Amino acid sequence: MSKYTSGLSKNWHLSFYTLWLGCFITGMGYSMTMPFISLFISDLGNYNKLEINLYSGLAFAMTFIAQAIVSPFWGSLADQKGRKLMCMRASGVMALTLTISLTGLAPNAIYIVIMRFIQGAFSGYINNATALMAGETPHEKSGWVMSQMMTAGTAGNLVGPLLGGALSSFFGNLLGGAWGYRIPFFITGLLMFLVFLGTTFFTKENFTPVSREKMKPMKEIMASLPSIQLIVAMFITTMLVQSATMSIDPIVSLYVKSMMPGSKNVALIAGIVAATPGLGTMIAASKIGHKMDEIGPLKVLRLGLIIGAILFAPMAVTNSPWVLAALRFLLGIASAAMMPAAQTVLTLNTPSESFGRIFSYNQSFQAIGAVLGSLLGSGISGFANYEAVFWVTGFTLLLNFLIILIFASKKNTPR
Repeated sequence: MSKYTSGLSKNWHLSFYTLWLGCFITGMGYSMTMPFISLFISDLGNYNKLEINLYSGLAFAMTFIAQAIVSPFWGSLADQKGRKLMCMRASGVMALTLTISLTGLAPNAIYIVIMRFIQGAFSGYINNATALMAGETPHEKSGWVMSQMMTAGTAGNLVGPLLGGALSSFFGNLLGGAWGYRIPFFITGLLMFLVFLGTTFFTKENFTPVSREKMKPMKEIMASLPSIQLIVAMFITTMLVQSATMSIDPIVSLYVKSMMPGSKNVALIAGIVAATPGLGTMIAASKIGHKMDEIGPLKVLRLGLIIGAILFAPMAVTNSPWVLAALRFLLGIASAAMMPAAQTVLTLNTPSESFGRIFSYNQSFQAIGAVLGSLLGSGISGFANYEAVFWVTGFTLLLNFLIILIFASKKNTPR
């Protein structure tokens, strides 16, 4: 067990259920709008194919670039004011003032790119909710809670595209033009306002404010940790696991299409293949979370990384979308042992007064991983082929496994 403890809320269950629902809606809202952003952009002007791809890529990447830049600032503020306030800031700003709702009013592609950058600068609900629960949860429940918090966003990401597609089709047919893509943004803004209210009134945080003058510099905090190498290894793990996810997601449907030339069911089957990892993660998260609490998160993390690396090899050589779907389902199970395990290691090895900054740096690494993964997938598939993306991604997880073996030695484990 970690030596770091804090005054834990006796009513942490209510906070957990509230924040789980908030993370679910946040994940759903993101995936309800982003898969259709290129279609939205194409309806806003006479853009050619290159321009649509360029603006779509920028709209996607800008959020993560902004997150990487501003996350340390929000993390420092979280340690001064509390993680609950950061959750309220993220949900409130996205709902009311700047991004989600106003994106639905976009007159052109440049406007969308700018709004996406602003959204990234003020985002962070899921990461701050995770950090809040890390500080409020009894340590013997940390693995299970971290897994469940990941499951919330994953479940939202599963529901979002289906709901967004249905809403876009319905309102597109009803109102015509780009309104089919605008309405989901307005609905997401309303849902985020409900998240803001729920977080405000039902989330409790046992937090003692730290004045700016009394806050330890980040260098001093890192030096006081039992193992700087372990924390850095978790930052790198977050980056590489996110990169592995993002390198595959954009090209899955195209990979499926290459397996089924001339088929009329490509979109349906590609959707199934895209959804299977999330389904696997949802099914396995609770059990793997309990296993982390039993044997320690590092053992689970190492197992998840090596299994994930192995699974990418048959994905690269299969010619069947159904085999690909089955393998990605297994990858989803392995994924439940990756990111939650890394976050649990951070939870058990970080002083409570520094949760905000440590988790914000972790969010920055996650954002960097998303950008790198997107560039990796598009670049390799453009210059080589889709199969090469799977080989390189598998090698990335294998490299991550070796980093954990080297820098997270037995004496550094939190148990």
